[in-house]
Amino acid sequence: MAAPKSPRKGSLQFWPRKRASKFLPSVNWNVLNSGKNLKGFICYKAGMASAYVKDESPNSMTKGKKIIIPITILECPSMRILSVRFYKDGKVANEILAENLDKELRKRIKLPKTKGKKMESIKDYDDIRVICYSQPKKTGIKKTPDLSEIGLSGDVEEKKKFAEEFLGKEISISNVFENGQLADLRGLTKGKGLVGPVRRFGITLKSHKSEKGRRKPGSLGPWHPARVTFRAPMAGQLGMFSRVIYNNKILEIGKAEDNLKNIKNYGSLKNDYILVAGSVQGPAKRQLLITAPLRQTKKQAKKVYEFIELR
Repeated sequence: MAAPKSPRKGSLQFWPRKRASKFLPSVNWNVLNSGKNLKGFICYKAGMASAYVKDESPNSMTKGKKIIIPITILECPSMRILSVRFYKDGKVANEILAENLDKELRKRIKLPKTKGKKMESIKDYDDIRVICYSQPKKTGIKKTPDLSEIGLSGDVEEKKKFAEEFLGKEISISNVFENGQLADLRGLTKGKGLVGPVRRFGITLKSHKSEKGRRKPGSLGPWHPARVTFRAPMAGQLGMFSRVIYNNKILEIGKAEDNLKNIKNYGSLKNDYILVAGSVQGPAKRQLLITAPLRQTKKQAKKVYEFIELR
């Protein structure tokens, strides 16, 4: 019988393991080539449930049968465009601010007193992105909006046309995503606080005869170099980390209904919502950024579910 092995967990790809500086992570919009017009949308996690669906996936063992799958409910109040950014050689060259902004924005950012230039006057640029803000006051969970820079799809002229049309106007989730589409979800995981190395890195407990504690590493390193390397598993922060869940299947995009009331730890849905197959990081009321898929997989893309009802 081979000796049991338990290598150190905790990928050094995610380092340092500390709380993220902001709830909505930054995105490299240049690598996301798909999407209707906006490449992303701000939503809020309501909770999980079970959905009764009909599996229409080709070559599936349950094809044509009705099955129950776990789903996540995301409430998506309409967004507004705060400003339009014009980029030149990867740097912000100009920015146009929208008019008639919500007063809740003053709690979040310092709005300029002077109005910017007109969009027609800006000529020298090679990319356009928009700063969008959500309207969580429509959900009842809070008032202060969340802001995020979101990329646009298409060529420069199509981006400019979309920005001119929707500057200062409301954008709904149905304008950006559709049923059956794949999407990536970016946000922060649940915060766990200060935890030890056994839970944080999965190291093995020491023998019951060990002195000075079992839930710690046997050695923090050699005498020389006379320091503790960053690879040594130590106690520290767990959770509140920025993570991405790739290729989530959107089952349904709909309006608030009577059967989506009194969701535990959240309340009732008052806005458009989407149902996503599987689980999503974060607790209830956590803000998330749903984006166009970075790289679709055949396994997820070929899944076809006909939504029937929530259980």
